[in-house]
Amino acid sequence: MSEKRLQTLYEEIGETKLNQLVEAFYPKVYADPDLSPLFEGDMSEIKRKQKLFLTQFLGGPSLYSQEFGPPMMKQRHIPFEITPKRAECWLNCMGQAFEEVGLINNPAGEFFYDRLKQVASIMVNTGD
Repeated sequence: MSEKRLQTLYEEIGETKLNQLVEAFYPKVYADPDLSPLFEGDMSEIKRKQKLFLTQFLGGPSLYSQEFGPPMMKQRHIPFEITPKRAECWLNCMGQAFEEVGLINNPAGEFFYDRLKQVASIMVNTGD
């Protein structure tokens, strides 16, 4: 009797959809007046790093760690003032991107978004 292997979220969502999500997300972030001061520099490099991170975050290959070491996202974001309002704006931009690429009303997408809600709250490092 063979056991059925469970798919990772990365496998369920797929690389193409993940790339679409990141491509939809960052223009929203750069356009948000509360978030844009945190995201200076080359958007293409920021998107590349986010794709590597989310691939690993969702159970795919450890691409981020291979290039940058352990994610330690909270520590990496300490230099940036992440307020509750900014975390909410970030999550709102992500929610819009999820809707744009069709990950809303998708069980894997909903689970992924719930995990991102937790990440957003953990990243807060200063008050409003």
